[in-house]
Amino acid sequence: MISPPPQQPKPSIRSARQSPISAQAGVGLRHLHMANFASGTADAAWVEIHSENFFADGGPRMAQLDQVRAHYPVSCHGVGLSLGTAEGIDNRHLESLSALVQRVDPILVSEHLSFSVVEGLYLNDLLPLPYTEEALAVVVNNVDKAQTALGRQVLVENPSSYLKFADSHLTEWDFLSELCRRAGCGLLLDVNNIYVSAHNNDFDTATYLEGIPGAAIGEIHLAGHLIDGDGDERLLIDTHGDIVADAVWSLYQQALEKFGPRATLIEWDTDIPSLEVLLNEAHTAQKHLDAALLNVDAARPPINASHVA
Repeated sequence: MISPPPQQPKPSIRSARQSPISAQAGVGLRHLHMANFASGTADAAWVEIHSENFFADGGPRMAQLDQVRAHYPVSCHGVGLSLGTAEGIDNRHLESLSALVQRVDPILVSEHLSFSVVEGLYLNDLLPLPYTEEALAVVVNNVDKAQTALGRQVLVENPSSYLKFADSHLTEWDFLSELCRRAGCGLLLDVNNIYVSAHNNDFDTATYLEGIPGAAIGEIHLAGHLIDGDGDERLLIDTHGDIVADAVWSLYQQALEKFGPRATLIEWDTDIPSLEVLLNEAHTAQKHLDAALLNVDAARPPINASHVA
């Protein structure tokens, strides 16, 4: 059983639900396409940066980011804050992130449900957490510290996983729901990660969607994955190196039907494609978002003329 401490979101924290891109598709900003976005010629609604790539006070990269910001809303997606580190998040890392957030004023700030730092040693992977009350308390404290320092809400991304801890007594969706309730954070729902983890760890994707708090979702991620092996040895690997699989598009559609439109990002981090291929994926996501918006409009009750002044 979960023992729910009476913690509430801090009212001063800006919510991701205030985002101006709630029904638009964007892409991850990578070096290969930087010039296109700096000139404002790429047809995307918004872009997302990896926060740690811009931990600098100045220089050519920051100058180019300023040019990008002149044309596109920017979100900051971190990979190194290590929300699951039991000893607490690194103060210097948090200070660098805070400085970046103050400079960029991003539309969204997000991090992963994982740990990657132990006693000052940074690992090169986003490692999974056991879903226990002890781990939940660690992540809640770290998220609270981050949100207090940044003065805004942080979205926490569900991981892609390849194993289950024997000590886990919570499901991932229950863990995330409690995290949002106790820390007042939002969710970055990575639909590809749900699909990959569901296959690798044998759970039902519909049950996952049913169990998470839809109102907390501030952003959705989509990406490609690799299928390795056959039969019982078949493993899905979250590579971010291919187009979005048809089955993931289908799960994305289910998520939009259940939760309504959400800001959606195409992630592509390995074997970076041409800008045309990347934007085609974003345009496909936008078609799904437009259809979801129509469904929301159709579900609204008609306006009674007698109520219109």
